[in-house]
Amino acid sequence: MCTLAVYTRAWRDLPLLVAANRDEFYDRPAVSPELLGQGRAFGGRDLRAGGSWLAVGRAGVVVGVLNRRTERPADPRCLSRGALCVALAEESSLQGALERLRAEDPAAYNPFNLLVAARDEAWVAQNRSERMSLERLDPGLHLLTNLDLNDVTCERISRSTHRFAELVPRFERDHDRGALVDSLHLILADHQVAVDDRKPTDQLCIHTPGYGTRSSSLVWMDTDGPPTFLHAPGPPCRSAYGRVELPWPPAPEISA
Repeated sequence: MCTLAVYTRAWRDLPLLVAANRDEFYDRPAVSPELLGQGRAFGGRDLRAGGSWLAVGRAGVVVGVLNRRTERPADPRCLSRGALCVALAEESSLQGALERLRAEDPAAYNPFNLLVAARDEAWVAQNRSERMSLERLDPGLHLLTNLDLNDVTCERISRSTHRFAELVPRFERDHDRGALVDSLHLILADHQVAVDDRKPTDQLCIHTPGYGTRSSSLVWMDTDGPPTFLHAPGPPCRSAYGRVELPWPPAPEISA
């Protein structure tokens, strides 16, 4: 269970911004962002299956994957969703990543939700095992958890949408990157208060005995140049974001 907010073409001078919390069992080992796959992707690595939950490609493809809620337990025989995340990020264009995704067999994977985006375009795939839908996102804010895209029946989406949405006109007015990062940090660090009736897993920043928010990341793309990657190595309520330098020189512009 994770939370991902994507702002696609919401601002002229900041055409893509992805804000994500990674929620996982504490005993599942992982490392902070590093080179992945064949060296053309960069992101956190899951040490159990070798994939990633959020990866940025050298060509400017950004991919985030979330497990999708299902009544059935995950099938360990299925292919790694995290490995798919890395493979898509390594593609040389957004179009190449979409073509590869369309060619995948939905039944080969446990259910997932997946963002694949570049500077000028963003898509979400929702794989229910028996079929996979692929939707191009309209300009603006979109929220993704382990249910449907922008699903207001999800407590985390219904309670945070207005907080994420109010940042659109604020940044359009102020163009203050630091204030935008600070505001996203506060939202992603959300906890219940004493009089709140929410379950711990309804929060954006989760803390339970065996499971919780393990890290948080912000990735954005300006109108040109390479992506910017900020990473908090622990839950955002206790960890600051630090800029992670991408290990490549700026790549040529890619077209969606």
